[in-house]
Amino acid sequence: MVTGPSSTSGACWFLVLPDTDAVAAVAARARSCGTQEIPHASGRPWLVGRWPGHALTAAACGPARLAVLGQHSVTEEEAARAACAGSPEAADAYARRWPGSHHVIAGLNGRTLVRGTVTGVRSVFVAQVPGAGGAHLVSDRADVLAGLTGADLDEGRLAVHLLSPGILHPLTTWTVWRGVDVVPGDRRVLLDREGRLRTSRCWSPPTAELPLAEGARLVRERLADAVAVRITGRDLVSADLGGVDSTAVVATAARTGAKTVAYTAAVHDVLGDDVAHARRTVEALDTVEHHVVPATAVPLTFDRVDALDDDLDTPSLYAVNRHRRMHIIERAAERGSPLHLSGMGGDELFSGASAHVHGLLPRHPRTAWRLARGFTSRHRWSRRTAAAQLLDRRPYGSWLARVAHDLTLPQPPMSVPLFTWGTPPRLPPWATEPAVEAVRTLIHEQVQDAEPLCPGHGGHRELATLRTLARFARHVQQMSEPLGVDFAAPYYDDLLVEAALAVRPGERVTPWRYKPLIGEAMRDVVPEAVRHRTTKAHAALEEETGLRRHRSALLALWEGSRLRELGLVDVAALRDWCVRPLAADLESALLHPTVGCEVWLRTRERSRGPLRPTETDTGGTPA
Repeated sequence: MVTGPSSTSGACWFLVLPDTDAVAAVAARARSCGTQEIPHASGRPWLVGRWPGHALTAAACGPARLAVLGQHSVTEEEAARAACAGSPEAADAYARRWPGSHHVIAGLNGRTLVRGTVTGVRSVFVAQVPGAGGAHLVSDRADVLAGLTGADLDEGRLAVHLLSPGILHPLTTWTVWRGVDVVPGDRRVLLDREGRLRTSRCWSPPTAELPLAEGARLVRERLADAVAVRITGRDLVSADLGGVDSTAVVATAARTGAKTVAYTAAVHDVLGDDVAHARRTVEALDTVEHHVVPATAVPLTFDRVDALDDDLDTPSLYAVNRHRRMHIIERAAERGSPLHLSGMGGDELFSGASAHVHGLLPRHPRTAWRLARGFTSRHRWSRRTAAAQLLDRRPYGSWLARVAHDLTLPQPPMSVPLFTWGTPPRLPPWATEPAVEAVRTLIHEQVQDAEPLCPGHGGHRELATLRTLARFARHVQQMSEPLGVDFAAPYYDDLLVEAALAVRPGERVTPWRYKPLIGEAMRDVVPEAVRHRTTKAHAALEEETGLRRHRSALLALWEGSRLRELGLVDVAALRDWCVRPLAADLESALLHPTVGCEVWLRTRERSRGPLRPTETDTGGTPA
């Protein structure tokens, strides 16, 4: 049984403990900081932490235990049936059918299984307890494990977070602490009674063989399920209403009969048409309460970057746009919304990767070259470079080695074709030589053994992008928790990801149609006036204006820079960059990872993270 009051504000976290007295001291520290607890059958603590009461469903079946934490609609009866499946692995297989986004924790006879989500929105982290005979702890937050095990910051891993773009499998999903590791989303954790750890594969990409029409029906059903499990039983929910993907979420929510309050943020760009399309959507649905937030009311990029204090467990690119992103969620909280729906993840899932053409070339060369010409023409890419990329058959390890070699070259222009394993990330000009060498060494260590997430360039790029960008949904969720708002990004749900990736790439990713899969899926759901939209709003003016208006806050961030203290950045070069006029897409964006790292380091100094004694604590010591 769960004990302790429900936590509806502040940082949420959970810790899974093995059924052994070897971790008793760590368990006591965690219990002094948590508000809730579920025991092993032995009576020792099994699950400890802070979480909203509605997020947990737990059940027992004799000695078996099962807990589901996150966004779901699992009943105690369903959880009990899963717990009775006969083993933690069987319970997990049963739970695979449940829609939503959640962790599954299953235990029996001292063995415990922990699984998160494929994209990592629900991440799983592990760490060994010093002096506990090899026993490990499992948590959904890396900083919880770092605090409990005394893990030190790893400057090399932190330097990886300076990369732009920050998508480099497997490095950019690692934690920044020595001895605290992330479990890939396609694997699950198994602890034995003594806390010894192993992982096993629990997910593989689906075979992409569904025709578009069949895949669209499946995506529509999965999206409806994903939205329903989050809004069922709620009197009111809120949502972003902007582009194609968020429009699909809002229309799906509205058609369930839920009271939906939608917010559209206007932009200064006169070509931005989110507001016009949002109004058409709301007019056709006739059940949505709609609020347009004027462009002048929405904070600009870099707003108050020198005074952020969000309790995040990893550095976040969203630091530069924190107030811009959270402005609508704060309004939704004032309106009384306990849940905010987002279209995050839709771009990665439905735009897809043109690099699928690379794998198509040996099998269907005529079709591949036709598609390649279409992408090259649409994006105005160099035909010579496109042809060279398509003919390049280097394995992933060789591509990684080239990335390591080219770390300090200027960023590739936006017009470079995208048929390779990935867009080669670069370190910024202000990265110090020790930072460069640390990142280069970490990449070289992966060259020999790193495997792509899919055999082909296209599938790998899609999964690597989904896994990396899903971190930002985690960050927004962590930012929203103190407001009492549950942030939801259903496009990152396992079942929805599987449905989209099961569609034939040649029909899902094409230069001649904009997001054809979600367009077909939303037939008779999204109003026809907006279903065929092919535009997407951008905020380049907000970026450039924000840099000018908030330059003083940005420069203040480098006074007493923690990154400089760690030897990772040259502050003089960084300040010189910040006082220049910068293009939004490349030059200004190059600042985002560095700002995220600096803000995170400063916040960690001011706060010990989520492991703080609760107000009802009577004697625990802060971790």
